Amino acid sequence: MKKIFLAFVAVLLIGACKKDVTSVNIDPKRPLTVSSASLFTNAQRRLVNTVTSSNVNLNIFRLIEQQWQETTYIDESQYDLQTRTIPDNLWNAFYRDVLKNFSESRTVAATEGKSAVDLKNQLAITDIMEVYTWYYLLTTFGDVPYTDALKIDNTFPKYDDGLTSFKDLLRRLDGDITALDMSSTSLGAADAIYAGNAQNWKKMANSLKLKIALTIADADNVTAKAAAESAVASGVFTFTTGNTDNARYPYTTITPNTNPIWVDLVQSGRLDFVANNTLTTEMNNLADPRRPFFFTLDANGVYSGGNPGESSPYANFSAPAVNITKPDFPGALIDVAEVQFLLAEAVERGYSVSGTAATFYANAVTASILDWGGTQASAATYLAQPAVAYATATGTWKQKIGTQKWIALYNRGIDAWVEQRRLDFPQLEPATDALTDFPVRFTYPVKEQNVNDINRAAAAAKIGGDNVTTKLFWDKF
Repeated sequence: MKKIFLAFVAVLLIGACKKDVTSVNIDPKRPLTVSSASLFTNAQRRLVNTVTSSNVNLNIFRLIEQQWQETTYIDESQYDLQTRTIPDNLWNAFYRDVLKNFSESRTVAATEGKSAVDLKNQLAITDIMEVYTWYYLLTTFGDVPYTDALKIDNTFPKYDDGLTSFKDLLRRLDGDITALDMSSTSLGAADAIYAGNAQNWKKMANSLKLKIALTIADADNVTAKAAAESAVASGVFTFTTGNTDNARYPYTTITPNTNPIWVDLVQSGRLDFVANNTLTTEMNNLADPRRPFFFTLDANGVYSGGNPGESSPYANFSAPAVNITKPDFPGALIDVAEVQFLLAEAVERGYSVSGTAATFYANAVTASILDWGGTQASAATYLAQPAVAYATATGTWKQKIGTQKWIALYNRGIDAWVEQRRLDFPQLEPATDALTDFPVRFTYPVKEQNVNDINRAAAAAKIGGDNVTTKLFWDKF
């Protein structure tokens, strides 16, 4: 009887073991299937994180554009891109973390049994986000793998011509704008920026189209003019609605959805950055009402910054404003102020966009001041100064628009870098003890030299050399 009982127990144990073996092969934290919505959310967050981050291993554009200055370790302020392999990290962030996730989201969405309208809208919104990511790759590196990118069976993707790629981005946006159906709110909460609102995404797509058009205006004015006028006619962000159109990512106080600046500085307990003297001097000279929203007061009760490229003790200068370092301070991709500046430029270039450069310029400055927390009265006072008013400010339209746009793009260093190179204002002096001349592009990643060097070398030769001083095709002057 004892032997029979033991045998029975053994059978039970074997059964139990079989059940356990099956269950342990399933990791609840790593699901076998992932929804298209979650892939989209992850990609969207990673895109905004990348352009918002203050991590010197990834995003040093605030330093290059002399918005911030480093306190102790000043290598990045002096244009050291290689020690921390910054080009590699940025390349990986855009290709692997953003574009790959958007691509996977697109593939999965087609298998989820969505209605035709919802699927069409989701694919259009995803493509708009992809186009924005490509915009940053093209304006940072120049010619990059585009048509061959993300193909598993192609280990050695060719690099595409930059202008050709930009034209294709405009074509894609046209398709997305046409595809968007106002009756659908596909993605919903998975879309942190607009909650799937098709009308908002249509405005966003047109505003991005206007931005790309002006980016290539000095290289192909015919294409730029047609695209800009088409975008405006279809409907870009408007000043009359305040800043409600702004494409913002709403960070929260709960990780991992927190403001990366908070992660980099507050959560990490670091005092790595102060204001840069170039920006504080400009803003002090103009009594800019955005100063308390950009920076803290220094120990002497004024706004001051460290010199570009020089060690600048944290206790001696203004620091990034407390609000910017909060965990739920939003990230931004494009806003009303930027669009109004683009419209002012379009007028100056002779495009048919119905309005005056002076009005669009004033709208842009006002939208920026209001967005940062200023008042209509403070904006009016600021604009009334002869050094700020469009009719009397110093220089050409490029200088007037470029200088004020540079200020308005504070905390959006990568966009400030694009516009400052494109408009050539403000004219920033190279940092002290700079390792190179002022960088007007990033070099291709080291890994591309090691793995795909035939194509990389061909691309480098075509654009004029794989150097930080090589001007890209759209940066004409």
